[in-house]
Amino acid sequence: MIVTTNLSQLYETDDYEWLLANIELLKQGRFNELDLENLIEELEDLGNERKNAVESLLQQIIRHLLLYQYWQIEVERNSGHWQAEIYSFRDQLNAKLTANLRNHLVGQRLKIYQRALGYVQRKTNYEVDFPEECPYTLEQLLDIDYFG
Repeated sequence: MIVTTNLSQLYETDDYEWLLANIELLKQGRFNELDLENLIEELEDLGNERKNAVESLLQQIIRHLLLYQYWQIEVERNSGHWQAEIYSFRDQLNAKLTANLRNHLVGQRLKIYQRALGYVQRKTNYEVDFPEECPYTLEQLLDIDYFG
């Protein structure tokens, strides 16, 4: 029988075994033996990791769309690469999206745009006139075939 104090110690030495032990306790309905403190922390971290992952993918989509649409002196040389990257990031993002994560992106889209804008401005040495406000809807950003 696994005891919570042993689980707490196991968490510090082998978090994968700790996870398996907690899963087994959940399956068996032995809820009073769970390492709740660390389990709650891990679940919160999992939620944050998912949010960070979809934010990062959306930022990559925005970066590449901005470069593709506005960096005219590089578009001929890089358009195929940028389109492929946009497609790949959208494919990954759409595979990860849940209703909750989609709603999160709705609320964060403008902040994500500002981070992407800062990146492309530096990449282009501030020589390109990018829009200060996000010119894309979330639907456009997620649409696998949208390239502006």
